[in-house]
Amino acid sequence: MAISEAFTGTEAVSTTEWSLTTDTAGPDAETSDGIFQAFLDVSDMVAGDILQIRLYETCRSGDTQRLAHEWILTGAQAEPLWVSDSFLLMQGWDWTVLAVAGTITVLWSIRKVA
Repeated sequence: MAISEAFTGTEAVSTTEWSLTTDTAGPDAETSDGIFQAFLDVSDMVAGDILQIRLYETCRSGDTQRLAHEWILTGAQAEPLWVSDSFLLMQGWDWTVLAVAGTITVLWSIRKVA
């Protein structure tokens, strides 16, 4: 099975939920299948910042996209490289970020095994 970097980018995240698959306002619906893992460099976070990270997916083909998982990071991070678990995705998924407080520059890579 090949490993690849499927999506990558940088964004000054603020109050707009930002899609990591399309690098636009989101969430969007990516339909490529595989095992995916997100890596986010959140070293820009400082005291008072709050970053919301969300994973969306559909249960079955054609179903409504729903929130599958949410993580909240607060303040400067002792571990500035945030790494998700690996997820089997395929139907209409997306990872998004939103700055609940502050403006946070986030660098990301979504890696794929397929």
